[in-house]
Amino acid sequence: MGVLERISRLIRSNINDLLDRAEDPEKILQQLITDMQQDLREAKIQVASAIREQKKLETLYQENLAMADVWEKRAISAIKDQNDYLAKEALKRKRDCEQLAKEYKTQLDDQTKSVQSLKTGLAELEAKLSDAKRRKDLLVARQKRAQAQKTISLELKKDSLEAKFADLESDDINVELARLKDKISKQETN
Repeated sequence: MGVLERISRLIRSNINDLLDRAEDPEKILQQLITDMQQDLREAKIQVASAIREQKKLETLYQENLAMADVWEKRAISAIKDQNDYLAKEALKRKRDCEQLAKEYKTQLDDQTKSVQSLKTGLAELEAKLSDAKRRKDLLVARQKRAQAQKTISLELKKDSLEAKFADLESDDINVELARLKDKISKQETN
């Protein structure tokens, strides 16, 4: 269950916080998704192993039930041959096989619950990974839009500053024009 808990923690982490602090959020999000995919592969291996163990327990359970039947048939055969000693031995073996079958059944039931839980967890992880991929695209687009707005804002400030200088220069031109007109009018009056 360690892998499932680890992935769950990754999903719950605040992706927006990563975007705020990251130099390249897209790369960090991609690495997060890559890590999640690796964890998912490991979880799938664990589920497959648990399923193999479940099948092994099922086989052992069925084998012991079958052996109990075999020993019962041998006990019947011994009774028909009027061999009580052999019949008792066969019944002891039958009981041993039934006891083992019962123990395997208990383990099988526990393993079946465990496998079902792992399968449910795996399905949830796959859904979370899919969601993380969608959210990554959305968050990267949001981050790029914010970056573009920041760039535009800087450009507008730059344009505004240039406009102020242009206004100042045009004021100088107006002053020089007025001075030149004044000079011309003085020359014409002389």
